[in-house]
Amino acid sequence: MDQAAAFLGVETSLTGRRWVGPGVEAVRASEALHQQTGLPMAVCQVLARRGVPAAEAEAFLAPALRDLLPDPRSLRDMEIAAKRFLQAVKTRQKIAIFADYDVDGGGSAALLLVWLRQMGREATLYVPDRIDEGYGPNDEAMADLASKHDLIICVDCGTLSHGPIAAAVGADVIVLDHHLGGETLPECVAVVNPNRQDEDGALAHLCAAGVVFLMLVEAGRQLREVEVKGPDLMALLDLVALATVADVAPLIGVNRAFVRQGLKVMARRERVGISALSDVARMDTAPAAYHLGFMLGPRINAGGRVGKADLGARLLATDDPHEAAALSEKLDALNTERRDVENAVRAAALAQAEERGTDGALVWAAGAGWHPGVVGIVASRLKEATGRPAVVIGLDEGIGKGSGRSVSGIDLGASIQKLAMQGVLQKGGGHKMAAGLTVEEGKLEEAMTQLSALLEKQGAHLLGPSDLRLEGMLMPGAASVELTEAVESAGPFGAGASAPRYVFADMRIFSARRVGESHLKVSFGDGLGTRLDAICFGAYDSPLGPALEAHGGAHFHLAGRLDINTWQGRQTVQLRLEDAARV
Repeated sequence: MDQAAAFLGVETSLTGRRWVGPGVEAVRASEALHQQTGLPMAVCQVLARRGVPAAEAEAFLAPALRDLLPDPRSLRDMEIAAKRFLQAVKTRQKIAIFADYDVDGGGSAALLLVWLRQMGREATLYVPDRIDEGYGPNDEAMADLASKHDLIICVDCGTLSHGPIAAAVGADVIVLDHHLGGETLPECVAVVNPNRQDEDGALAHLCAAGVVFLMLVEAGRQLREVEVKGPDLMALLDLVALATVADVAPLIGVNRAFVRQGLKVMARRERVGISALSDVARMDTAPAAYHLGFMLGPRINAGGRVGKADLGARLLATDDPHEAAALSEKLDALNTERRDVENAVRAAALAQAEERGTDGALVWAAGAGWHPGVVGIVASRLKEATGRPAVVIGLDEGIGKGSGRSVSGIDLGASIQKLAMQGVLQKGGGHKMAAGLTVEEGKLEEAMTQLSALLEKQGAHLLGPSDLRLEGMLMPGAASVELTEAVESAGPFGAGASAPRYVFADMRIFSARRVGESHLKVSFGDGLGTRLDAICFGAYDSPLGPALEAHGGAHFHLAGRLDINTWQGRQTVQLRLEDAARV
């Protein structure tokens, strides 16, 4: 990468980042793609950054599930899992689904519940209470389910649950998960998990709903062998897309196709739960990855965070419009409550972390009474503010339950799992970017010291605010709906596939006003007659909001990604502002 000069000379922006433009090689590659394919330059810039050759450009822009879907049987235990699942369906055995309380767990459970309903079968849904039971299967719940059911399917959990699965006496257990596996697996019928230690990692980017979908694909294959028609799997892709985006799974490989196709399914508004929640969230445009991650996902998660844990899964699985409307209203109210709780914990955690110091390999904070349902979100906020892996822990009666979020290149889950295996933590596990843990309060300082040392070995102490990568400059007059739609054709954008960001240089701010709790609405232009609106979410969580609101007539470079805003049937381009620098 050419580091000779920061883009537009911005070494330190208002959010503390260095701006980096495309290097010479990237510019040449995008120009070559433009000449070879005739695609718009803005699209070629994205393709070049992803390393897509001209011959594959068309397929990349229209990812077909049939071309990208892996053979389900490439995952260990898959054939066995599907066979046992179908046996239970055929013989009308009693099935229970034990699901995690987040969107991925709820989406995974809904996939199975909807599929079974279409086959004329029902299943018991069990989602553990975050506070009373914690993450994953527990002995009491599994033993109780086993006494009443023939088959228990654990989704988005279970890979490390040796004891609880052993407690399920009298029932068979299948695990469909994606969290990091240990050296040994629990004794059960099948553990299907692309992150088992004996897998090759080729499908490590799948979330649990992706794994469940592949199991249903394999079940469909086995049904066809006996000339039985199964449910329409393509119609279930809205659930897979929602879980994939909300769980921050990388939008690469088959995940791109899951999300692209799933958004098309969602736009048909055939799933009453998602449609009702979209209405409550005041979504008035066709769904995009952004809506899944920032509007629908947080509301579905709210049940597991501060309400009743199974609300999200029930909403996604229901086919009753009245139940969907009631559940959506409840989840929306819980999400508002969650934000209030989060704000209080975030302020206390940030103050504590800053006092402790944020220049080490780990940023952490712990407090008595901090709600377990928001510690993960607050950890994300600390990570974003410091550019370091972060852990936030709520303490209650001598036990700390916490959640961590990592940054690119640092495997937090493996480090936490190692400390759990060593007995430093009571429990711990997850994946590279997110993990959970339970620790005795008396061992808290020691545990965080050891975790910091493990992360330092990975170089976490050398990190800082990440560079902001930019595609180039745009003038307001060039930011058209057509250009924005062309760029979106190279999406979806999200984790592992960042959206292209553009700079509007030397802009005059006409107005800047605070909206909501921490957002900023801006109107800007270049003085040549064209104005653009911008929205900056969370602007007041950094120096960005206060600086732009008090612009005083100064000019700024404004950086962000382009969005299409629809209001009363009219489409306009809006900048989703992410950073700025004084001219």
